[in-house]
Amino acid sequence: MTGCPYAAATLTVDPMVGDLDGETAWLVERAPLARIELLGVPATAVTSHAVARRLLTDPRLVKRLDAWGLWQSGAVTHEWPLIGMIDAGRSMFTVDGAEHRRLRAKTSQAITPRRLEAIRPDIEKFTHELLDALEAKAVDGVVDLKSVFAQPLPMRVVGQLMGVAESEHPMLTRAYKAFFSMLTPHDERMAVIAELDVFYTELIREKTARPGDDLTSALILAEDGGEPLTQEEVLGNLKAMVAAGHETTIGLILNAVRALLTHPEQLRLVLDGEVAWETVIEETLRWDTPTTHLLMRFATEDIVVGDQVIPRGEGVVISYRAVGRDPEQHGADADAFDVTRPSPARHMTFGHGPHICPGAALSRLEAAVALPALFARFPGLRLAVPAEEIRNLPVLTQNDLESFPVRLHG
Repeated sequence: MTGCPYAAATLTVDPMVGDLDGETAWLVERAPLARIELLGVPATAVTSHAVARRLLTDPRLVKRLDAWGLWQSGAVTHEWPLIGMIDAGRSMFTVDGAEHRRLRAKTSQAITPRRLEAIRPDIEKFTHELLDALEAKAVDGVVDLKSVFAQPLPMRVVGQLMGVAESEHPMLTRAYKAFFSMLTPHDERMAVIAELDVFYTELIREKTARPGDDLTSALILAEDGGEPLTQEEVLGNLKAMVAAGHETTIGLILNAVRALLTHPEQLRLVLDGEVAWETVIEETLRWDTPTTHLLMRFATEDIVVGDQVIPRGEGVVISYRAVGRDPEQHGADADAFDVTRPSPARHMTFGHGPHICPGAALSRLEAAVALPALFARFPGLRLAVPAEEIRNLPVLTQNDLESFPVRLHG
């Protein structure tokens, strides 16, 4: 295996995401734990479903940056390009225990099943408006499904939930794309973070003065005598929630469409009503996860995993794409997309334990509206380029595509 990029004991994760399947296979083969390097920084990747499930509820793994040995020693500083995904300000995404529960409570209350059903008509409306735009913007029947449909839909939904004007959506789309991209120079990424801070600070100021029926107002206002969140906490929650709330759904929609178009016999089963759209969504979430690697937790003491040890101070990454293809959990054919599996895909794509994604149900709802509507409107939909020509964006943490050109009518 001399010269093979996957022969080494440590995987240097490619920031350009040139071979996501190859990296995933390498990680799966080394389950439950693998050594990886992220832009020069070593870490332990968790690649087994069972071990990830256990560690995601282990109180010895924490979100606190000061528990990271490389941070304590100064080996990692704010110059590291990925630090903004870890040191992202105080929010429910960066604290644990009682503080995490306090910061998460209002978000959970605002995205209840009843609230989600209440916004379903809006999701349906946005979906049909964007499907109209697909037809209008197609050139010789070809259009980029990402930029015209899969990207603006979740941004509209999360924007409405947060009370963000639609005129601000292009700015947010641009800013988050630059924030996640490995091509963005460090100074530009810091400027993007500052721009987002200014935007959300102003949004908080507006909602404090004129609260509305939106999640931003709910985060600001103290109810039932509860302790209000600080401005820093509201800002941190908003930044992370808008990012997670639209990025994950973009990936889910596009990955589901790609999987179906490259497995036409399975698409036929779905269109004939023999397989439910819910099954498609769950199999896509398992097989082609929107999140590739989740950064990062830190071990507060040595943690034994089988015959291996995660040492105190180690940075731990949950590699969700590898976890979703774990043959111990999903069978010998875990590497295959198959909507006819004999049992439902029990995956952990949205996490597990206290930090499970609060927007999981919203993402599923958006996909459950968008996917059948898309194929009902364009039953002859097909890829406009060979599948191997569809490239990932240079994003280490998200399974994000550059574009997704489709031909609307076969």
